Amino acid sequence: MGWQSKPVPAAAAANPATSGVDERSWARTLGDVAGQLQPVPSWEHYRLPGKQETQYDFVRTDGRVALHASSSGSASMFRTAMAVPGDSLGQFQFSWKVSSLITGADVGVRESDDAPARIVLAFDGDRSRFTVREAAMSELARAITGEEMPYATLMYVWCNQRPVGTVIVHPRSSRVRAIVVESGTGQLGKWTAYTRDIQADFKHAFGEAPKKLTGVALMTDSDNTRTQAQAWYGPLRFDSVVAQAVTP
Repeated sequence: MGWQSKPVPAAAAANPATSGVDERSWARTLGDVAGQLQPVPSWEHYRLPGKQETQYDFVRTDGRVALHASSSGSASMFRTAMAVPGDSLGQFQFSWKVSSLITGADVGVRESDDAPARIVLAFDGDRSRFTVREAAMSELARAITGEEMPYATLMYVWCNQRPVGTVIVHPRSSRVRAIVVESGTGQLGKWTAYTRDIQADFKHAFGEAPKKLTGVALMTDSDNTRTQAQAWYGPLRFDSVVAQAVTP
């Protein structure tokens, strides 16, 4: 269970004014997962019901290819489906650049749950462990979107002021948790890169080992604060524990 990929052609998300920059030049490969090199994935712009869409465009900036996200009181995701066993998940590498913070935003507060940059990982798991409320939320999600909500969602976020390393339980569902990987204004306007241990982060956030990774998404949103936000995302890379074990 999890995200069901409905890919759209790269041209639908590409910036026609930027020659030679498209989905393939940005995505390349997701890396070596479960001992096999993953092919260039198919990405889709996923619209959230009742929300204005964030604009996603492929651009060339600072000498690199990036996915530019521009939000104006909007929220949507740029995502791809995956199917990686939890025990094969190793390090995860990503990079981004954010131009400014969102005034008044706080991922841990329902009314101001916005972030200039998020990486979203969706996981499958034992849904019999859902509470009655969580099961109802999953059924509602399927009725509205045609997809059940993931068993668990782990996000990496840029927060206004919460300390790096803070785990935030989503105000609407305990099945969604965020780890603050950047905070405050110190790195604004700069490309910053991160390497995370997915298994360790999932255990830290949820208190259990992850099951199958079913999807990954990028998300810039400002719908709750009704403000503006911009971010640039570099390509993502996953490395499996198998690949790490045999690397000298």
